[in-house]
Amino acid sequence: MNTKFRKLRADEIECRIGQIKSTGLTLLLYKDARCDMNVLDETVGPMNWKREHTRDNRNCIVSIYDDEKKEWVSKEDTGTESNTEADKGLASDSFKRACVNWGIGRELYTAPFIWIKKEDCNLQATSGDRFRCYDKFRVVKLTYKKNGDIDGLCIKNENTGKNVFVKMPEEKTDDK
Repeated sequence: MNTKFRKLRADEIECRIGQIKSTGLTLLLYKDARCDMNVLDETVGPMNWKREHTRDNRNCIVSIYDDEKKEWVSKEDTGTESNTEADKGLASDSFKRACVNWGIGRELYTAPFIWIKKEDCNLQATSGDRFRCYDKFRVVKLTYKKNGDIDGLCIKNENTGKNVFVKMPEEKTDDK
């Protein structure tokens, strides 16, 4: 088996708020389970992979059929509950983590620190020193280094239509 999964496209990557402070917020990049299913279907075919949940959905085993060995090869990981739907979130998280073990979306761990200034988002004060933000953010451009690490990223605030995070590699010229 020589299965190599492609890097994720910008439209497959989601953004969620990590921390909010009075001066701005951090964003985290992630993929959802549908993305993993689509990449698995595209790369190995819908009939050549399977998933199994164990330990009350805490663990997920993702197996891919190896035509050369004529057997299933498996990778497993453990997930955590979500704040909204604990059981579904647990199953989804363990599946996504098992897919990272196969290499799907592993490049997200190389993303730069993403800080959005308060001027670029709608921060709302709540009680005490707490803030919230309901803005939606979207990855609009993404580039990779030859080694597969993320080296360019552009994120748009969907509510304002403004690009709020831009970190793109410098253009290479002959004099550099």
